[in-house]
Amino acid sequence: MKKLNKQVLLPTTVALLPILMGVILYDKLPAKLPTHWNFSGAIDGYSSKAFTVFGLPLMMAAITLLVPFFLALDPKKANMSSALKLLVQWVCPAISLVLSTSTMLIGLGYSLPVPLIIYVLLGILFMIIGNYLPKTKQSYTMGIRLPWTLNSEENWNRTHRLAGKLWMIGGFLMMVCGIFTQCTPSGIPTGIILFVVIVLTGTPAFYSLWLYKKGI
Repeated sequence: MKKLNKQVLLPTTVALLPILMGVILYDKLPAKLPTHWNFSGAIDGYSSKAFTVFGLPLMMAAITLLVPFFLALDPKKANMSSALKLLVQWVCPAISLVLSTSTMLIGLGYSLPVPLIIYVLLGILFMIIGNYLPKTKQSYTMGIRLPWTLNSEENWNRTHRLAGKLWMIGGFLMMVCGIFTQCTPSGIPTGIILFVVIVLTGTPAFYSLWLYKKGI
């Protein structure tokens, strides 16, 4: 229980930190703040000041609190990579810090390359996950959880070795997309981003099915 408290309380506290910044700056912030950007880097969604300052961090903190309980329900939880569990635990706090802080700074008039920041962070996330995927053992919570991978340990291992390589490459491409989005007026076409995502998720799935049909 003490170990669980340490694993949960620190990331949850970090997820709530933007509220402190928001309270200090509340009177200076506009009524609406940008909270969504399209693939080209243009703002296409706004939220109220109250939601950005309080709602978003609270939502991220609530998810952070629930993560370890969902992971604990997995019958194969003993197989889970400790590194990936730690990564999952810190995803929402990172989103809370980056998104909430960025929107408030933009609301104050600062110019930030938010799409570049998001793409770089996504690229790093993909590369970290790609590094650990080949080492991930069968579980119902983490990894490429398909009927064929869960049915065969060999299928699981081969699929995750391929996925690991693809996600490392995909993470690098995500960062390149961020640079192009920042440097080109029109940004990156939506189709390119969707193609990268489809390749990263679809290729391992079809490969797993192909192995299954071969009796693996």
